[in-house]
Amino acid sequence: MRTLIVFNHPYEGSYCNAILQSTMTGLRKAKHEVDLIYLDKEDFNPVMTRDDLKAFVMREPVDPKVIAYKKRLEQADQIIFIFPIWWELMPALTKGFIDKVIFPGVAYDYKENGLGMKPLLNKLQKVTMITTMNTPGLAYRLLFGNAIKKALLLGTFWKMGYKKREWISLNMVKMASDKDRQKWLHKIECKFAKQ
Repeated sequence: MRTLIVFNHPYEGSYCNAILQSTMTGLRKAKHEVDLIYLDKEDFNPVMTRDDLKAFVMREPVDPKVIAYKKRLEQADQIIFIFPIWWELMPALTKGFIDKVIFPGVAYDYKENGLGMKPLLNKLQKVTMITTMNTPGLAYRLLFGNAIKKALLLGTFWKMGYKKREWISLNMVKMASDKDRQKWLHKIECKFAKQ
């Protein structure tokens, strides 16, 4: 199985980076082929330009990075996004990846009758998000409306027709003990080692 990881965190010493390492260790134990897009190290421009918008209408990306990512997406059996939640949303690079790469003609197209979307990534079996935040999970759901779930799991991948979606939300990370953090990393490694 080929797994594409889309990773976004600018600090190499972050807990997100530890999650990335545990995820890759687990996947490799399960004999997955791992392809990593490390957005912070790849000079990815998250800004949707005039040319990108024109390409959106034509359903043919023009950004060379997006064209390269398209090829990698088409080979993936699953995609795992790993990023922190800042101010209740994803960082700009992750949002830009969704805007510019999860694109008509790449990840989906519109149905002939104009009602709804159909997926184009034919190999893609599952989309997983692993996020960290310092907000309690209950507060995130009740006060802030579960913004990531609504934006990515439902408003993006469900809407396009990808059926298997999962969100692993690690909450109150700064307040967690080292023991809890290590337990979460072990759990993530074991989860992906069983796939």
